[in-house]
Amino acid sequence: MRILVLNHEIPPVGGGGGRAAEDICRVLAGRGHNIKVLTSHLKGLPYKEQRDGYQIIRIPSLRTQPFRVSFLSMVAYVLAGLWAGLRLIRAFQPDVIHVHFAVPAGALAWMLSKITEIPYVLTAHLGDVPGGVPEKTTDWFRWVFPFTHSIWHDASVRVAVSEYTRELALQNYSEEILVIPNGVDVNALKPEFIQVNNPPIVVFAGRFMPQKDPIQVVRVLKEIMDLRWKCVMIGDGPLLPDVKKIIAESNLEDRFTLTGWIPPADVMKWFDQSDILFMPSLSEGLPVVGVQALAKGLAIIASHVGGFVDLVDEDQNGYLIERENTAEFTVRLRSLLEDPNHLLSLRNASLEKAKSFEIAHIVDQYENIFLGMTGKESELVETKFEA
Repeated sequence: MRILVLNHEIPPVGGGGGRAAEDICRVLAGRGHNIKVLTSHLKGLPYKEQRDGYQIIRIPSLRTQPFRVSFLSMVAYVLAGLWAGLRLIRAFQPDVIHVHFAVPAGALAWMLSKITEIPYVLTAHLGDVPGGVPEKTTDWFRWVFPFTHSIWHDASVRVAVSEYTRELALQNYSEEILVIPNGVDVNALKPEFIQVNNPPIVVFAGRFMPQKDPIQVVRVLKEIMDLRWKCVMIGDGPLLPDVKKIIAESNLEDRFTLTGWIPPADVMKWFDQSDILFMPSLSEGLPVVGVQALAKGLAIIASHVGGFVDLVDEDQNGYLIERENTAEFTVRLRSLLEDPNHLLSLRNASLEKAKSFEIAHIVDQYENIFLGMTGKESELVETKFEA
């Protein structure tokens, strides 16, 4: 099957939505499907790249930062993508389009589908749903919301990455929406063994933006300076200077490691050395770093928002705290840091829970959707029988 994937963010550009798309493409390509990805270009990256059996094609979109996209850049991606997409479709002749994010890539998928009559599957990741990330998207949704109804309505299949994302989307759109979570290669990420570090290591991974609330990480850990711990904060963004400032003012420079923006493989190396994923986010779809943390056997302390509800079983593999509740975050972190045996039990529970997010099972669901849309189920059966 030939599949055209549209996403304005593919690693090393973007966040969890790009990593989720990347993982799906890799597995589909490994199963023999022909995959091409149309995404945004960033200075220093090749315009064409072959990766894990599929092709990435990057188009100019005025993007200047890997961790942040402007409204102008999203518009530029859609406009440039229309011309590039039509040329690519003529040469590639895809059976189906898989688009990640209703905005902006959904607009591009809708236009390409209208012109070429190629059906598309829409996967929503939360930031593309009205009200999903209000501190980031409220302003531009005032302008684009009226146009998004057609994007959702005309998709052959609509998918949300978490039940929360689905429920929020249903408040704005009346179409049927499936839930397929983000996944990871659990077996590949699984550590050989787990033990609690001495001192325990807390890790944060994400964009340093208000949505992720990285400053809360420092505030909470400052309250438990009397305990032994280390903290690694992975990522970059506009709040990084503020984080550095509060760390310095708190005399905690020797406790924190700030890695900046690093490749996904290096993120996993830090996860291998950590014990607790601490994510006090204000909003989330289904965070890929949360699924990766499960696969690495990390206990999770996170805000009671969005997709974290799907990742954390209370007092089994972690705790969910009402966002911005510094006191409760402090209590839960203290309890784990003071009790290594309890921390170890939570870490082992995360490993067990990770099994339900195995990427192969996630891709099975997408593959069945694609095959059903194009009437190619019989080809898959014949291929399996011949094998």
